[in-house]
Amino acid sequence: MIPRFDGRYRFLSNFAPSPIALNGNIAPTVEHGFQAAKAISEQAARRILAADSPAEAKRMGRELKHCREDWDQVRLGFMLSLLAEKFGQNPDLRQRLIATHDEELVEGNNWGDTYWGVCDGVGTNWLGRLLMVTRSLIVLEDSK
Repeated sequence: MIPRFDGRYRFLSNFAPSPIALNGNIAPTVEHGFQAAKAISEQAARRILAADSPAEAKRMGRELKHCREDWDQVRLGFMLSLLAEKFGQNPDLRQRLIATHDEELVEGNNWGDTYWGVCDGVGTNWLGRLLMVTRSLIVLEDSK
């Protein structure tokens, strides 16, 4: 099991540098792209994509006044798509993900995120689960 996305596994984090081309824009990290996807206006999305850091992009996404009404229903799909792009557009990261083999990936944290990760043994670990789905799809694709 990989219990945290730090050290040599920092690349699994949504905050890790991983430029992704999205609809004619560049998201420097998955976090930038994810937060921008919440925005209804293209202008707000571009501002988030231009944020100086993933933490700033996250803050901006949380402070959006006008966000997709269906966000809770579509956010997992958006995250899966962003992960597919991250590892599809960055060959080095793709190889590093494949090199985790069949390890369980857990987004362990100490900041209380029990939706995307696990804190103090509690959480649904959606980020880890979607990373494992992404890894399986890549391995399946590469075996063809």
